[in-house]
Amino acid sequence: MPTEIIALVAIAAVVIVFGILFTFIPVGLWIAAWAANVKIGIFQLVGMRLRRIVPKRVVNPLVKAKKAGLDLKLNKLEGHYLAGGNVDRVVNALIAAHRANIELTFERGAAIDLAGRDVLEAVQMSVNPKVIETPFIAGVAMDGIEIKAKSRITVRANIDRLVGGAGEETIIARVGEGIVSTIGSNDDHKAVLENPDMISQTVLSKGLDSGTAFEILSIDIADIDIGKNIGAELQTDQAEADKKIAQAKAEERRAMAVAQEQEMNARVEEMRARVVEAEAEVPKAMAEALRSGNLGVMDYYNLQNVEADTDMRKHIGKATDEDDESIRDPHKGLD
Repeated sequence: MPTEIIALVAIAAVVIVFGILFTFIPVGLWIAAWAANVKIGIFQLVGMRLRRIVPKRVVNPLVKAKKAGLDLKLNKLEGHYLAGGNVDRVVNALIAAHRANIELTFERGAAIDLAGRDVLEAVQMSVNPKVIETPFIAGVAMDGIEIKAKSRITVRANIDRLVGGAGEETIIARVGEGIVSTIGSNDDHKAVLENPDMISQTVLSKGLDSGTAFEILSIDIADIDIGKNIGAELQTDQAEADKKIAQAKAEERRAMAVAQEQEMNARVEEMRARVVEAEAEVPKAMAEALRSGNLGVMDYYNLQNVEADTDMRKHIGKATDEDDESIRDPHKGLD
């Protein structure tokens, strides 16, 4: 009985040990690698576990590369994994480049991957160029007519410039700038509408792919349309502005005239006040002359007679003028 218990305990211990061993060491992965003629030792797999590397994410790409005829080293794949790269994507890109006869080393592919670009998509774009469609880009010809153009840019990835090269946004911006400048350099918008390929030819000749991760193969104008008459709108706005300026100046002159009129009215009232003041001094002067003997009573009466005679003559002259006016216009005063 004790012998049977010891045997069961030994069997359980062996099962536990092998369970831990198979959990820590991916024996199935090791067998698959050896079957693919990829020589990996058990201790190398254990070392991956100790370095916190998921073995299948390194071994499976290595097996794939071996089957594709690529000679890759396990240490390089481990280093790229530890650097935070995607080993499987890099290996797929190397296989695709190898099949398409594109020169791509593991170091360059790893650098492209660590730079944040999709190296596999870059290789695929090198084989199958990509078409980038721009939105409508508006430019104004010299005659003031706005022209809107939409273009399709066919680009191919330039693997040598993927690290540090500008992306699609730069290509679209440069092409848009070229379209605007080409439209703006034409005297007549009709010439652009008649020959839209002049835009693509002019823009393509400027070497817009310099410093980018792409090589521009062609630029085609997909659609072209007429927009607003910018020149007429600018002239209308200028005329409206001139009108407002003229109105403001006229209002300023009117205000100045009103102010001058008020000033003249004030001066008239001032002069009237002075006349009234001067007339008030006459009785005082006459009284003083009478007191001092410089003016006699008879002289005063003669002065009064002269004033009365003058008033009478004024009234007679006024009546005569009114009679003459009634003779010239008999209907006046009948209304």
